[in-house]
Amino acid sequence: MVPGAGTRRGLLVSRRWIQAAALVSVFGFFVMGVLALRTYAAKPPVPRLVVSESGQEVFTGRDVADGQQVFLANGLMQYGSVLGHGGYLGPDYTADYLRRAATIALRAHGGGDRAREQVRQEFRANRYDPRSGVLTYTPAQADAFTALVGHYRGYFADPRTGKGLRPYAITDPRQIHQLTAFLSWTAWIAAAERPGAGYSYTNNWPGEPLVGNAPTADTVLWSVVSLIALLAGIGALFGAVGRWGAHLGWRGRQAEAVDFRSPDQVALTPAQRVTAFFFLVVALLFLAQVLLGGATEHYRADLTSFFGFDLAGLLPFNLARTWHLQLSLFWVVAAFLAAGIFLAPLMAGGEPRGQGRLAWTLLIALVVVASGSLVAEGLSIHGLVPPGSFWGSQQFEWLDLPRVWQILLAAGMALWAVMMWRVLRGTLARDSRGNLPWLFFLAGLAIPGVYAVGLLARPGDTFTVTDFWRFWVVHLWVEDFLELFTTVMVAYMFVQLGVVRERVALVVIYLDVILYSAGGVIGTMHHLYFSGEPVEHLALGAFFSAMEVVPLTFLTVEAWSFVQLGARQHMESRTPFPHRWAVMFLVAVGFWNFLGAGVFGFLINLPIVSYYEIGTGLTANHAHGSMMGVYGMLAVALGLFVLRYLIPAGRWPEKWARVSFWSLNIGLAWMCFATLLPLGFLQLHESVASGYFEARSLGYLTGSTTTLLEWLRLPGDALFIVGGVLPFCWIAWLGVRHRGRQAAADPATGLTPAPRLSDVREPVDSA
Repeated sequence: MVPGAGTRRGLLVSRRWIQAAALVSVFGFFVMGVLALRTYAAKPPVPRLVVSESGQEVFTGRDVADGQQVFLANGLMQYGSVLGHGGYLGPDYTADYLRRAATIALRAHGGGDRAREQVRQEFRANRYDPRSGVLTYTPAQADAFTALVGHYRGYFADPRTGKGLRPYAITDPRQIHQLTAFLSWTAWIAAAERPGAGYSYTNNWPGEPLVGNAPTADTVLWSVVSLIALLAGIGALFGAVGRWGAHLGWRGRQAEAVDFRSPDQVALTPAQRVTAFFFLVVALLFLAQVLLGGATEHYRADLTSFFGFDLAGLLPFNLARTWHLQLSLFWVVAAFLAAGIFLAPLMAGGEPRGQGRLAWTLLIALVVVASGSLVAEGLSIHGLVPPGSFWGSQQFEWLDLPRVWQILLAAGMALWAVMMWRVLRGTLARDSRGNLPWLFFLAGLAIPGVYAVGLLARPGDTFTVTDFWRFWVVHLWVEDFLELFTTVMVAYMFVQLGVVRERVALVVIYLDVILYSAGGVIGTMHHLYFSGEPVEHLALGAFFSAMEVVPLTFLTVEAWSFVQLGARQHMESRTPFPHRWAVMFLVAVGFWNFLGAGVFGFLINLPIVSYYEIGTGLTANHAHGSMMGVYGMLAVALGLFVLRYLIPAGRWPEKWARVSFWSLNIGLAWMCFATLLPLGFLQLHESVASGYFEARSLGYLTGSTTTLLEWLRLPGDALFIVGGVLPFCWIAWLGVRHRGRQAAADPATGLTPAPRLSDVREPVDSA
């Protein structure tokens, strides 16, 4: 019920919940601030000049910076990787340069045990002079650089497409020199010991016996501490559930059944009706994304031919993967924005004049940004935009879109936040700052705010610094703040439906904030073990990433209560429960949150495992299980919830919603268990047994066993696309065709009243 004018609704939960959530959040971001300062203070130096022992110039610091731009602009981070981060088809170029340079130096010294020791000493010695900014290479290192300039010239100027790159990918001799300088710098920080430490700037990553790189004591120690933290955290969780379980999570639901309004009886505001077009765009972007995912997978199964067609000449692997990753963010974020537009009027009781036009503006802006960024990425990878251009693609993995489109995307999300404020401002003025309307608005405000932090990841900065800020978007924005906003939206949907009391929903939200802030914020650092950060990033990242599994375990325990909640309303309500399949997708989110984000994530987050595994199939397994399993399923759930009111009850395709649910979940499970997980374990074994360089080589990836596993993924992909995505596209199209029934605006105020989704009597607790 909305309070009358001049009244202010009191706080519905204990202030201890708010204080605990605020305290944990402040602690997490305080630590992140300290780690940001340490990143700048302890980042690996980029020499002003690199010279041989005779004083001859090898390359300059400007060459390193320009080479990084060449690497990014050509989409090489979506093909291979540096310092473990990037694509999985090409080599990790840090490991590649380090192995090749060490092998050349070994031959130069004549081979044998004495030569091996000499190579190890040369590569581990740090000959950088911080006063002059000059780094001195030994004669063998300088000769290796010259030889590798020739090697990479032949590699990237290849007229054939047999590696999955476009023909003649990079031919400019100057750019080849700059690119080799950048790769040489990453190899130098991987082997040269950090001053005052007995390990390299990258904590001795990658493992390379020729230069003496092996796991450090910290890598082993913090892996053990992480396991202890996980066991202690889960034990404390189950102890808390046993003691206070009746007051936590979804258990505190109401006792009475609810009358749900038929979609035919729900009249929608203008902006709510525009969300039909949002979800059609969501569905089409989803379809394009999975088709591109199929193309990237085919490269791994058959590198040289797409059923007889030379695909790499038009759509090389790095472009297909760039678009695949970018579209995954675009369609998920678009679904979240649309759900926010739909839910805000329900919370405020109405919608002001002009909100529908703003919704159209936002939708058009989203389409323009998505289309413009994809075109720019294609032009960049095809060499039609020079490296470093403001209009060219940045090509950081997950932040590939050009700077101008990144700014416009952040501006579009800021416009969405303004739209939320226009609708909610009256409600916010009447409500306590700890209640649901304020949490909805603040969680929504964090979406553009945290995404904008990614603007600090600039292609021209040191790679270590850019990677730090990049993962604020990849991890902190996606895995924490989108998760928080989702929790608020799901809780509010159930409040609107009359399924739970608002007080219960608030407890769920504050518990989510506490648990995720305790592990998820600082756990961001588990991505940065070997990116050139000081060792405290490894220690804190390992410890707190283990703690991330604790809230995921709680969500799994609560999933059964959530299922019972939906089933009870479906069976006992006097009118049909309209959101069976939306709830089923939310249950799937709980399952994949635990498996994809929790189990698969923890599997690779232990530092000692990550040391051998980073950038291999187990990383891809975790990415698919968590990104699609959690945020993809969430986006589809939100879509089905909204579309249920846009499509009349008599036209609602219940069968296709069911087919989509089972096809998406079975198809995703097939991807993970038939291909990605076994392939990842085999690649991990190869990395430990033979070496990281060997495990990432194209020869290993195109071997008979790995090729067979890649082909085994085809049935799962086909089921996912045909049975899962296409029915969702059809449901979205039905939403556009019908668009619900429009409510009439009040001619005096211009306010369009929001619909009621259920006839709710005053609920009572089930206790």
